[in-house]
Amino acid sequence: MKRYRDLAPSLRTIMTPGPVEVDPRVLRAMSFPILGQFDPEFTDIMNETMDMLKELFQTNNRWAFPIDGTSRSGIEAVLTSLIEPGDRVLVPIFGRFGHLLVEISERCGAEVITMEQEWGTVFEPEAIVERIRETQPNLVAIVHGETSTGRIQPLAGIGKACRELDALLVVDAVATIGGTEVRTDEWMLDAVIGGTQKCLSVPAGMAPITYNERAEAKVLKRKRIERGLRDPAAAGTAEVAAIRSNYFDLSQLQDYWSSARLNHHTEATSMLYALREGLRLVLEEGLTERFDRHLYHEQALVAGIEAMGLRLFGEASCKLPVVTCILIPDGVDGESVRGMLLQEFGIEIASSFGPLKGKIWRVGTMGFSCNKKNVLLTLGALEAVLIRHSFQVNAGKAVQAALDMYGRDVR
Repeated sequence: MKRYRDLAPSLRTIMTPGPVEVDPRVLRAMSFPILGQFDPEFTDIMNETMDMLKELFQTNNRWAFPIDGTSRSGIEAVLTSLIEPGDRVLVPIFGRFGHLLVEISERCGAEVITMEQEWGTVFEPEAIVERIRETQPNLVAIVHGETSTGRIQPLAGIGKACRELDALLVVDAVATIGGTEVRTDEWMLDAVIGGTQKCLSVPAGMAPITYNERAEAKVLKRKRIERGLRDPAAAGTAEVAAIRSNYFDLSQLQDYWSSARLNHHTEATSMLYALREGLRLVLEEGLTERFDRHLYHEQALVAGIEAMGLRLFGEASCKLPVVTCILIPDGVDGESVRGMLLQEFGIEIASSFGPLKGKIWRVGTMGFSCNKKNVLLTLGALEAVLIRHSFQVNAGKAVQAALDMYGRDVR
């Protein structure tokens, strides 16, 4: 009989745009005893988690709960529940994950309209508003923080335009939630999807979402039609397609997360413990303080990278605070550098996708990974590895520049 070795993953310093290092208190929470999903203790945990998610999303929405699955499951749950065949969906694309929104919308049977911006830049909100007025979509789906390019899309004003035309605005905030401002109510966002494995420092496996009464109205209208498929007397007169997914049906998930507790699926108990603890830590730190911390360490990292003699990728005015993209110098094998960082220093940074593949490195400063030790270690290690690759760095400058930034304590 074949014997397998004990599981002993290496301890890494993870400086990617996700996943990131998990707070030990979150890992501890995952080891707690399992409760039944209808145990009053467990339903109390569910209720607390919903309340904390509302604070995180900065919303008074009734609905804020996690979808069991990675971040993409949250995106699918929202889009499959809100898009019916024939709906016109506008997707502004400025990186890889805009294309994902297109693909999922097309699978829902939508008529998808796109507008594209060069990778490394974002849209002026007015350009999106103009396109909304021109195309009259039923729904607008947009990425807030695009980790493939390290850019953040301003959202103010887009929601207002959607309200004026009775279009729903769905926002992918997977990379930004818990790391920078996501003002759901103030920006008039109808549905927002987050992720656990980035700025929340929780393992991948849940996708927190929130949505308002405008989105809920469409979900419930489609629910009535679905019931009518089984019982024609309940169908009503609205010409709306039923939600075709069972697992990603928000109308059923609402019933599960409401006081009714109608059974839908077996809850991922340990992941919910993890999410609750992660949210508790976010709120204990304070949203403003947490956002400031991410900016603080980003500034130190950028100062070190530039002092080393490297150049940043993308337009500075729309830089995503939690992801820094570095242009790979000419003549340097980017994958060899990444490999040496991992093998010799135990540090992982990321490459990129599509037109940026092989052209940039991406360094994340997210959640628990976003700290002084990690920033200084990454800068020192990157400098050493580049020297081993015969690149002429400004030796000794990177860490000193970061220390100078830390010395200012600009928070």
